Amino acid sequence: MSTPSQQYQNQTPYGQPQQPQRPQPGGLGRMLKSAVVVIAVFGAVGYWVWDYNTNPNGGKAKEEAEVASHNPTIGDCVKVQDPQGSPVPTVVHCDSPEAEYKMGDLVVAGQRCGSEYDYGIKVTRRGLGHTMCFTKL
Repeated sequence: MSTPSQQYQNQTPYGQPQQPQRPQPGGLGRMLKSAVVVIAVFGAVGYWVWDYNTNPNGGKAKEEAEVASHNPTIGDCVKVQDPQGSPVPTVVHCDSPEAEYKMGDLVVAGQRCGSEYDYGIKVTRRGLGHTMCFTKL
């Protein structure tokens, strides 16, 4: 049996400052492992963002290509979906059997396509309007 003085020999008396704790072994290894995990997570997220913005088969680049395919410029050949209802022009290669019209002019809202054009599509975006004028192929 131990005496009371032996039981409390290693304890600091009440009101006295305690000795600082020593760092536990392996602390540097844990910090290094944590840093590797954090870097790996940031790297994975960074790669995903880069891929989303640059991959032509998906993500933002695909969305931009889809929008551009319905915004012909002068000289582009198009096929027109629903020409009598809500026409949607889609840019195609002029050599393609799908090509129906070639865009010849873009006039501001309120103006009509000239008589040399066979077809026109009115477009209104953000309050601004214009008409795409096409000739039949």
